[in-house]
Order: sequence, then C-alpha cells, then structure tokens
Amino acid sequence: LAGIAVDFLFLLIAQISGNAEIAELTRVVPINIAVCLLFMLLATIVSYRDLQTTQRLQYGLVGFQILVLLVFAGAAVVEMMNGNAFDASPVQASWFNPFEVDSFSAFAAGLSLSIFIFWGWDVILTMNEETKDPDRTPGRAATVTVFLIVALYLLIAVALLMFAGNGTGELGLGNEDIQENVFFHLSGPILGPLAFLVSLAVLTSSASSLQATFVGPARTLLAMAHYDALPQRFAKVSPRFFTPGYATIVSAIVASAFYAIMRVLSENVLTDTITALGAMICFYYGLTAFACVWYFRKQWFDSVRNVFLTLLAPLVGGVILAVLFVTTLIDSADPSYGSGSEIGGVGLVFVITVVIIVVGVVLMIAQRVKSPAFFRGETLGREAPASARRRRTS
Repeated sequence: LAGIAVDFLFLLIAQISGNAEIAELTRVVPINIAVCLLFMLLATIVSYRDLQTTQRLQYGLVGFQILVLLVFAGAAVVEMMNGNAFDASPVQASWFNPFEVDSFSAFAAGLSLSIFIFWGWDVILTMNEETKDPDRTPGRAATVTVFLIVALYLLIAVALLMFAGNGTGELGLGNEDIQENVFFHLSGPILGPLAFLVSLAVLTSSASSLQATFVGPARTLLAMAHYDALPQRFAKVSPRFFTPGYATIVSAIVASAFYAIMRVLSENVLTDTITALGAMICFYYGLTAFACVWYFRKQWFDSVRNVFLTLLAPLVGGVILAVLFVTTLIDSADPSYGSGSEIGGVGLVFVITVVIIVVGVVLMIAQRVKSPAFFRGETLGREAPASARRRRTS
C-alpha cells in the first residue's frame, strides 16, 4: 500500500507540474524506498495515537476517494453514451459469468486477486472492543463495508469496460502496456484536465488503507499475546493512548524491512507482493473458516441458523479458499507467474508465500515450546484485562 502511494505521489506531482519525468522517480530504488518508509512512519504515528485521530483521518480520506471514483465512473459511462469512448462496449452478461474464463488457473488467480481487494474489511472486527457499541457496530460495519466494496468495484470495472473495452488497442484493458496502471492511463481521456483527481484519489486511498491496515495486525498481535499465543510484550498497551503500541511498532519495522528488501530484489515487487498476499489471505481466511467449524462443533445442530452459520457457510468458504490457495501456490512456482521475477528458477510469488508460511510455522513452534498453555486450549476463556474493559465501556 505504501509502495502504491509512492507511485501515485510522483504521478500526481508530474500531472500537476506538467513534467512527465517526475513520474519516473518512483523507479529510482533509493528514492522509492525512502519515500515509502516515510509513508510507513506517518501511518505508524497516526496508528499509535488514539483511535479518534484514525477515525477523523479515515472519514476525510475515504469520503474523498469514494466521491472521485463515483465521478470517474460516471464520466466514463457518459463519454461512452455520447460516442466519445475509445472502444464503446455495451454491458454484456458474459462479463459476470465465471464460466467464460478460459482456465481454472486463471479463474483462481482472479479470485485470489479479488480477495486481496477485499482484504482489510475485517479491521473493524479486530477493534470491536474499542467501538461505541461492541455488540452490534462491528458486525454492521463489516457488512456495510463488504457491500460498499462490491458496489464500487463493479461500478468501476463495468464503467471502464464500457469506455475502453477489453481489446489490446492503445487504451484497451487488454493492452499489457497500460495494465500496470489503468487508472492513470484512462484518467486523461475520461476526465481531461481533472485527471489529476484520480491520482490524488488513489494516493489518498493507499494512504488511508495503509493507516487502517496498521490497526488490524497490531490488535491481532495484542490478542494473541493476551492468550499466550505470542510473547506477552506484544500485549503492552500505551498508557497514554491506550493502543497496542509495541505491536504497532513491531508491525511497522517488519513491514518496512520486508518492502525495502523486496524492492531491492525485484523492480516488480508490488505486483508479486500483491499476488502473494492474495494467496496468503486465502490461507489464513481458510484456516479461520475451518477453525470456526471446529470451535462451534457442539452447537452445529442447536438451530437451523446454526447449521448454516457455524457449519455449512464456513466449511464451504474454507474449502473454496483452500482450493484457491493450493492452485495459486502450484501455479506461482513457474517463473513466468506474476511479474516474471524469480529466485533460483522459482517464481518470486511462490518464494514470498512459502517463506512467510515457514517463518510463521517456526515462530509458532518456538512459542509452543516456550508457552504451551494456549496450544492446549487452556487460555481461550481468559477475561480481558480490567483496563480494556474500562476503555470499552467508556
């Protein structure tokens, strides 16, 4: 997310200044890494502070980007209806038919990427104890967020297909030369002098998503530490801001080091990291689904509702995600997968995915040896600290 923000920051400056060479600064590795780490630092500072700061920032950034996306999509449709589209393409039912995809590997890759697009919607669930109404607000917010993402994604996808088509022409969505940054290449033909607003919207979107993303992992680490699944220091809460300060800082350091190292290894780190994260999200969402089935096994048949919510829905979801993960993992071993980057003849996407899993397994085994109580199921009924309960009720 920080890397995307860097790209669009230089694109935005280039558009406003009229100097196209500025956009190329993002390809200068030292500059790219330095600016990326600056974004990471700012996001860390905001996330370390109280959630009211995060809330106000998110309202402004998310509101602005949604407005620009609506204008962008609306303008694309209007241009198509007025006969000014590059390749006018009326809406077709085949666009929404998964059976039109050529192969299951392509279908799995698309779903894996789409899961990355949805990644982050569950952040409200990881901070449920800090909401005003923890019994209802998180569930409602997560549901609204999912539907909002679906609506925006479909609107933008359909509008750009209507305007540019999926051919391989200059602005066609099948043209590999523009696929790295479709928004940038189509913003000018669609919005004219207001094209910079799209770059600004993507920049603010990346920045707001980056900042919100820090909230989720830090609280996940805090919860894991509280139940002895991680060392206790990850459960430390800032006495001033009442946020998981230690976990936030550790998350920032690990993410910053990961980006810097990967950016040096591969110029196409963004493409490969996004693809790898899609597979990783399938992995841990799938594990969560199977864990849900097992955890509620004694309640499956208490009611018809429970049959669907604690057995069938998570089981089917887990199986689908597991299939997507295995398919992506097998396909990504090919060096041509993703950006085409490789390490020792193995695709970079595969390497990233496997390394992350192996590191996680090693850390889990080490924690199990050091503190086995969690792995025996002895800590899951543990009450939240009194300070956390006070913050929740306040």
